Amino acid sequence: MKSNDHITLAHGSGGLQSHRLIRELFLEYFGNEFLNPLEDGAILHTNADKLVFTTDSHVVKPLFFPGGDIGKLAISGTVNDLAVCGAIPRWISCGMIIEEGFAIYDLEKIVISMRKTADAADVQIVTGDTKVVEKGNADGIYINTAGIGTLIEGVDLGVHQILPGDSVIINGYIGDHGAAIIRAREEFPVSFDIESDCRPLNRETIALLSKLDGIRIMRDPTRGGVATTLNEFVSGQAFGIQIDENRLPIRPVVQGLCEPLGFDPLHLANEGKILIIIDPNEAQSALEILQSILGNRESRVIGQVIEEPTGKVILKTSIGSSRIIDMLSGEMLPRIC
Repeated sequence: MKSNDHITLAHGSGGLQSHRLIRELFLEYFGNEFLNPLEDGAILHTNADKLVFTTDSHVVKPLFFPGGDIGKLAISGTVNDLAVCGAIPRWISCGMIIEEGFAIYDLEKIVISMRKTADAADVQIVTGDTKVVEKGNADGIYINTAGIGTLIEGVDLGVHQILPGDSVIINGYIGDHGAAIIRAREEFPVSFDIESDCRPLNRETIALLSKLDGIRIMRDPTRGGVATTLNEFVSGQAFGIQIDENRLPIRPVVQGLCEPLGFDPLHLANEGKILIIIDPNEAQSALEILQSILGNRESRVIGQVIEEPTGKVILKTSIGSSRIIDMLSGEMLPRIC
């Protein structure tokens, strides 16, 4: 990277600038066999088990939002990063950076939320650290969580498994978390009710992987949204992905919010969604498994892997035309997770 470059909010968006920072700086110096695949977690080999290890930091603003809070988000995000790698989440660490003057009452609410979410995901918080910084230096509280899980036997997920003709599935409405954060921020003059989809997803991933052999890859489309995750799948690959606008599960209220603000729902963050690439012969079975679990009623096939154009995500529009869907460029909404 250029020596006169400076960090901007866009470097934390999960989009093009984030990917450039990761590939041109972090991989340049940190690169190794475990990090280089850039999956949501590193798969580590031991004598007994294959462990999956991940870490995430949470700086969401506001700390409490419809459908969740920074504590629920921290546990869910780490559980989900392990889950989409094909692991059974087991243990989580919790590091807190707390601003001087932060209310103990609010801290207790966050801690209780973390415990409830961990119990729901059947994981344990087993280690942690706390630091306090001077007033004005932390915007309340920041939380880092790391997680360890055990890889389900026989699971090998990754871009290398994807084949033309495979189906693309999502387990519900797109963009709810991003919309909920917009709603919770006073600077956006909008009036509607919507909750974040923030929740652990390991129940879904374990059910899918225990019953199906045709899952190629899974990913939770958080920062940068569905569009960015799909572009990560096809980047540099000998295939593309086409999605159908008529099949996309987007709430009318989310679509209505995006239009006047110039946002694309496909770029909004999600915290309770899984994108799945799967053998088309198992797509219907996957939908049935997902829809049998509470919270996944709107699961559907939204597209397929195509041979051409390679390395591109194509949206088939409701009027029959096609357009390229790019990875998020710049910063659409900072501090969403």
